[in-house]
Amino acid sequence: MLNSKGIHFDEDLLNSWLGVGYMGIFIISMQMTLVHTSISWQFMNFQLIALIFCAYFLNIHVPYYYLYPLIISYMFINGSFGYWESWCHSIVLLTFYETLNYLRRKQHNDHPFIFYILSGVIFGGLLWFFMREKFGFTWQTYFEEWAYLIIFEMLLYSYVGMILRDTNLKVHLLEFANHDALTKTENYAAYVTEIRNLFDTSFENNLSLSMMMFDIDHFKQVNDTYGHLAGDKVLRHTADVVETVIAENDPNVKLYRTGGEEFNVIFPNYDLSSTEPIVRQIFMALNHLDVELNDKSISITVSVGVSTIAQTDLEPNDFYSRVDGNLYHSKKNGRMQITAK
Repeated sequence: MLNSKGIHFDEDLLNSWLGVGYMGIFIISMQMTLVHTSISWQFMNFQLIALIFCAYFLNIHVPYYYLYPLIISYMFINGSFGYWESWCHSIVLLTFYETLNYLRRKQHNDHPFIFYILSGVIFGGLLWFFMREKFGFTWQTYFEEWAYLIIFEMLLYSYVGMILRDTNLKVHLLEFANHDALTKTENYAAYVTEIRNLFDTSFENNLSLSMMMFDIDHFKQVNDTYGHLAGDKVLRHTADVVETVIAENDPNVKLYRTGGEEFNVIFPNYDLSSTEPIVRQIFMALNHLDVELNDKSISITVSVGVSTIAQTDLEPNDFYSRVDGNLYHSKKNGRMQITAK
């Protein structure tokens, strides 16, 4: 909702920090139930897994000097301010956090799991050693808790990896569903979703929204004369040229292939006159475009319709119809021209 009002922020980062906040409150609440008892170490593995999850998997990097007040506050709450073991434990804990962050950033190495698990083995062993020194529990308990931590780390790595693989698959499927296989531009399905969102947002917030529609003149003749492979190359080259023009002007403007040789360009926050420089550049680039194929040069021209949303538009199709009508006017009156109104 805030993004739609022009207030931009990283939603993933915000969600990560909220997760850390909830996790911190939960851990401290649990620890408060064991303060000043001889078994206040029993939740440490859970706390370490939470730390690993935040530092390694969420990749939340907090400068170490911000962590000192948190550690000191935690030691004060836990009643461990006067123990040298607690101070050593805190230093190792901060180092562990920084190491996990570093390993996450360097995940391009060939064996990320080995470095991940080694860090847990080494730092986990040190952290549990200081707990044993402080509370005096047996070596058997020490090795059991250390082993539990390693097992939890491996299970966490496997679980998060499984979730990420599933997420990546969904991302690839969504990308495939929303992109045209030939030109790699976004397709009609993506256009429908985007125009609905922008249409509603523009009316709710009194924002401008314009659209350009163009198609390649006599495209059927290209296929009939040179073959469908030539037609495919023309479509790909057309999309590449338009994407280049858009990238040089405003990446917020988006191109969609909405039909065979038909393309739509959406201009968020543009009124009709504001679109003119980009529309003109696209028009000039395409109408002076020659596509080379097997020592042959295929020249193309395009016809264009442009319009902006109006108060009389009740739904996106009303807007689309007016732009389409302008395109039809260009084609009916000689082609290779722009109709904008």
